[in-house]
Amino acid sequence: MNRKVTVLGAGTWGTALTIQLAANGHEVILFSKLQREIDALSADRAHIPNLPGAALPEEVRLTTDLKEACTGRDIIVCAVASPFVRSVANEIHAYIPKGQIIVNVAKGIEESTLMTLTEVIAEENPEAEVAVLSGPSHAEEVSRNVPTAVVIGTKNQDTAKLIQDTFMNDTFRIYISPDVIGIELGGSLKNVIALAAGTVDGLELGDNTRAALMTRGLAEISRLGIAMGGQLETFIGLSGMGDLIVTCTSVHSRNHKAGYLIGKGYTMQQAMDEVKQVVEGVYSAKAALMLSKKYQVRMPIVEQICQVLFENKPAMEALMELLTRDRAAEITWK
Repeated sequence: MNRKVTVLGAGTWGTALTIQLAANGHEVILFSKLQREIDALSADRAHIPNLPGAALPEEVRLTTDLKEACTGRDIIVCAVASPFVRSVANEIHAYIPKGQIIVNVAKGIEESTLMTLTEVIAEENPEAEVAVLSGPSHAEEVSRNVPTAVVIGTKNQDTAKLIQDTFMNDTFRIYISPDVIGIELGGSLKNVIALAAGTVDGLELGDNTRAALMTRGLAEISRLGIAMGGQLETFIGLSGMGDLIVTCTSVHSRNHKAGYLIGKGYTMQQAMDEVKQVVEGVYSAKAALMLSKKYQVRMPIVEQICQVLFENKPAMEALMELLTRDRAAEITWK
């Protein structure tokens, strides 16, 4: 069934999803607040910044008009960077009818409230049905139909199936789940761990070190996620382990790249400036640390990467502090 879908945000991820949705035969509008983004895409749909080899179909409508973008749509996809989710969610409120499906594809935690981004969208649009899409899915590959699997989270199973039907095709496989909080936390916190993994690579410490950090990072994500009501299966699934693997190891990962530069001696701000895109993990790190304290969950990797990011702690010193903590058991005896 063909549907009317709007994607809010013409960055790499929003554009990649637009390409997928258009290929599925849907009527797609791609919105950006930035006229220069719309002008660039209109001028040459076959040469998209940061998406080499991808092309935006001619039938996709491009607009900077929010009312046009949000009126009479079956699904609205929120693909703006995490720091701007609340402002955009507030701006669209006037055009959102009761029962409107909004799919959040941004990853992060709002530092000022410690809310997940679906919670932020739902707070600004309480009559909408808000879902989340997450998983190991770099835009550079999704835009070129590289086989990819992700998960949709929503409390309403019928809504989940509708979104699944809208997005899924031969190379973009969609699973569904009721564990919204788990999916959101997996997608958000893996960015923090990816910063740490990139830092390890910048320090040239090897595969063993990165693997240990990723594994213990997943343990931290799982502990916090379960304390907040998430399910263990989610954290060993696509939005947990899957997204963690790809973000900690891929050349496409801006979080890994920023961490790598920090390992090479860059400050946090210098690394972000060099990456030239939003580094979501920087925005989620403080929130993750505050959540760990709120729920009394041990997250030593998150604690150390926060000190590196915001207190200029040398990266090697932070790593040595992790390695020399008190002895611990991976699993305790019953």
